[in-house]
Amino acid sequence: MTEPEQSDASEQAQQSEQGVPARPTGADVRRGPLRVGDRVQLTDPRGRLHTITLAPDATFHTHKGYFRHDALIGAPEGSVVTSTGGVEYLALRPLLSDYVLSMPRGAAVVYPKDAGQVVAMADIYPGATVVEAGVGSGALTMSLLRAVGDSGRLHSIERREDFAAIARANVEGFFGAPHPAWSLTVGDLSDVLPRTAPAGSVDRVVLDMLAPWENVDAVADALAPGGVLVAYVATTTQLSRLAEDLRDDGRFTEPQAWESMVRGWHLEGLAVRPEHRMVGHTGFLLTTRRMAGGIAAPVRRRRPSKGYAAQEEEWTPEDLGERAISDKKVRRVRRDLGAAPLPDAGSDAGRGAAGPDDADREG
Repeated sequence: MTEPEQSDASEQAQQSEQGVPARPTGADVRRGPLRVGDRVQLTDPRGRLHTITLAPDATFHTHKGYFRHDALIGAPEGSVVTSTGGVEYLALRPLLSDYVLSMPRGAAVVYPKDAGQVVAMADIYPGATVVEAGVGSGALTMSLLRAVGDSGRLHSIERREDFAAIARANVEGFFGAPHPAWSLTVGDLSDVLPRTAPAGSVDRVVLDMLAPWENVDAVADALAPGGVLVAYVATTTQLSRLAEDLRDDGRFTEPQAWESMVRGWHLEGLAVRPEHRMVGHTGFLLTTRRMAGGIAAPVRRRRPSKGYAAQEEEWTPEDLGERAISDKKVRRVRRDLGAAPLPDAGSDAGRGAAGPDDADREG
């Protein structure tokens, strides 16, 4: 154990003896000198980003020279290291928003702008019991765990075992350890939720899946009165279908939907103008709240357009605009992460149990 780690352990033991709660999971890896195993974000003079994991005797190479990781190990955040080619790199630990865009991925990630909206608009609070369905690569999971804290509970459900393994490796890599509030199950939400969540025991449900309307009944049973359902969908077709099915169910308030766009600004002296690139449409967010039991939702004043008709047929992934992810890519990401296999489909992973291409950055 290094000297900083010994100091942290001694401080936590002293806090425990005094009855002061220990620092939240992941807090210790977010501060202090840069250590072996830390992910570090390097920024060159042109603003280009590189992410490395510090290791003894390792080197970072580009076509303009190299430097040794040892030059950063033990240095404070915000240090500058110079390569043999004379290029200076600013070294900082990546923020959560940086981490999710550069971490290995199987499925596409929920962008930070949307994850922030989910946490705020669904009112994810410390100590809440939250169910997340559709874990993907774990990007949104990290924001939800940050929000519920060690005293809350996040139950994530993912249909694909390979995606779940990648998500577990990413999440535990970010927090530096298994998170005590997190449990991860491989299976279908409609099967898993009824047997793991007693009726009215869930405060918030977050759905990121192709056909969220198929789970409206299971979600309604699990949510407590006043609980929030937030869904992330990619197309207007999905958005319309979900909204109408929620209205037909009768146990939810009038759904609200929106999208967010982020445009950066160039700042250099008096040259202040919008950036040429922006993070535009990524998906739609829809929120609604659970009505009290036995209370009918007020009849809405407006009616669907004449062209609307409920879709009874089964929708294919192609109908919903799903992009296929090759098995070869998923296997490569799992191998790079060293992701351990999860329990068989349909089984619950223990809370906080061990086990589980850099993304292009948008403007």
